[in-house]
Amino acid sequence: MAEILVDPRCAPLDRTLDLRVVGLEPGGETTVRATTGDLAAQAVFRADDRGVVDLTRHAPVSGSYSGVDPMGLFWSLAPTGERPGPTRLEATGAEPVEITRPGVPEGIERTEAPDLSAVLFGPGDGAARPGVVVLGGEDGGRPERDAALLAGHGFTTLALPCTGAPGLPDDLVEVPLEHVGRAVDLLRERAGRVGLLGASRGGELALLAASAFPAVRAVVSVVGGGVVTQGIGPGKRLLEKLSAEVAAWTWRGRPLPYLPHYVPEELRRAVVAGEPVRLRPVVDLSDGIPEAAEIPVERVAGGVLLLSSGRDEVRPSAELSEVAQRRLAEHRHPFRYEHVVYPDAGHLIAGAPHRPATDLVTRGLGARLAAGGTPAATAAARADAWRRTIEFFSDQLGT
Repeated sequence: MAEILVDPRCAPLDRTLDLRVVGLEPGGETTVRATTGDLAAQAVFRADDRGVVDLTRHAPVSGSYSGVDPMGLFWSLAPTGERPGPTRLEATGAEPVEITRPGVPEGIERTEAPDLSAVLFGPGDGAARPGVVVLGGEDGGRPERDAALLAGHGFTTLALPCTGAPGLPDDLVEVPLEHVGRAVDLLRERAGRVGLLGASRGGELALLAASAFPAVRAVVSVVGGGVVTQGIGPGKRLLEKLSAEVAAWTWRGRPLPYLPHYVPEELRRAVVAGEPVRLRPVVDLSDGIPEAAEIPVERVAGGVLLLSSGRDEVRPSAELSEVAQRRLAEHRHPFRYEHVVYPDAGHLIAGAPHRPATDLVTRGLGARLAAGGTPAATAAARADAWRRTIEFFSDQLGT
């Protein structure tokens, strides 16, 4: 009888699993399926001459993904219309296997930091580890999942909201950089060396704050960029939010200069028609960038890693990040710096890997937003970006 072998059966969301089906007829076909009840993916494989299908070595004949990819069944999960349930792996002729993929790794404790409306993640043994502040973005909220999973790789992390929390604006309007500075100070007391991680507008904020606070020794900006762009105002409608002429950030009580939004007619038509909106044209670089809006990334007292996507439809992250890369090169930045572009990926490359990547339309700012890219390229970029982020912080902060 066929048997499904999974190692490990309980592992954090960002862990790659070894999945094999053994006891099959050599050369025969079998269907392997992953399901969480509300999501499912499947692929057909041909067993090798030992009667084994090994997802770390074998590509499917057909199915929800192609090519050799041990986590292909996970990132290609798509809605079923059913209710959520346990995560199960199934194969033709084999007993199903239930696995657990927790969002908080074993041994990592969660502690509230109420003064900052933030959450700390770190080892329960109290061991000192380098720190990383994980910044929220324009939609508010605390990026707890990513902070918790990052903590599992040898860091003390702080999931920090930047809007929508007590003492902060509800919208991306005049958010003080000092809020990030206080988080850096808190983490320094516990962890020593500190880095910043942010995505999208949080990636823009990460570069800004790192240039303002010398205590930051490493920064990773994912689909962010080296340009301060216009704030996102209050209101329920996307056009209303984009049209508000407001600064996103302040420093020492003063609004920071920004590149204004441009709202093309194409975007207005998409909003009226209820179609997915391409936000990318809103950040228009065709007339140049005001020097005052460029982030002085050369002031960062540590390494800088820029990760962007070539088919990002939310913002021109590759072009914006190239501005930061240029400034670092022109000033002969004495620390490690790098800009990695994923040509066929879309905006959704940030955060922990092996999550569903099949939906290229996301909800945000009161609208349906086109993220761009292909599912396979976005999933691969997300996995590589996460790996590079962990390696970069380990190198720059020491673990």
